[in-house]
Amino acid sequence: MLRLLVALLFLSFPIQAQELNCSVIINAEQTGQSNLQVFRTLKTELTEFMNNTTWTDLNVKQQEKIDCSLVIIVSNIDSDYFTASVQVQSSRPVFNTTYNTPIFNFNDKQFNFRYTEFQPLNYNPNSFDSNLISVLAFYAYTIIGLDAASYELNGGEPYFQEALRIVNTAQQQVTEGWSPQSGTQTRFRLNNDLLSPNFRTFSDIMYAYHRNGLDYMADNPREAKQGVAATLELFNQLYASRPNNFLTRVFFDTKAEEIANMFSGGPQVNVSSLVSVLNKVAPTKSSFWQQIKL
Repeated sequence: MLRLLVALLFLSFPIQAQELNCSVIINAEQTGQSNLQVFRTLKTELTEFMNNTTWTDLNVKQQEKIDCSLVIIVSNIDSDYFTASVQVQSSRPVFNTTYNTPIFNFNDKQFNFRYTEFQPLNYNPNSFDSNLISVLAFYAYTIIGLDAASYELNGGEPYFQEALRIVNTAQQQVTEGWSPQSGTQTRFRLNNDLLSPNFRTFSDIMYAYHRNGLDYMADNPREAKQGVAATLELFNQLYASRPNNFLTRVFFDTKAEEIANMFSGGPQVNVSSLVSVLNKVAPTKSSFWQQIKL
């Protein structure tokens, strides 16, 4: 009877699992105190926070967890105040291959926070407990959202909305990166653009590039490459309405090397118009576009 009751309880409530497989690196060489125990403790606590927090109500299997990483560069520590930046990266597998494609690669230079060794790190969506917790939670939802957007058209929106809640709560604090006044390459701008109707084309690109392109590469590489090329040319539309926009930069910071590798070998496709578009919308990546075989 007891076993039946336990079984019914498991059936009655969805079993939730953590969504992220996140590695954390703390580089404190610039402080001249990189051997401090506090950095090792911080690494452990941040790893546990990212990986042990249940961010959504999804039932995620072990093999479905999102591979991601945080590389935190601490440039100064003054008592409990850390001056730092963080490089956030994530990837997801391509169907029927052993290849993982990069989904997100972003360097946040406005990542300053207070931290006392062994302080509890718990995410409360309704409050601002610390800049450290808010920034990490923001990136957790952004990572999950961009991953979802690569599988389902507009699939990332619910998670970008959760990130927006963090932005709105954090704006009540005088902390860099959360407000329109913080600059043009900030957490605020990233979230605002991901949710803006003006950038729906970006959602189309994220979905089509992965599901209609990369995920068919193993089955028919020529058609898959043609699909990717056609998708990338959609950046022309974004450029026409929003030249030099932030999301285009984030995309190509993540994808430039992959695109160059994709079109520098394998079955040949017509890429002359693609290269022209790439040089226009992402001119800072011209060294990569020069590798593409015309």
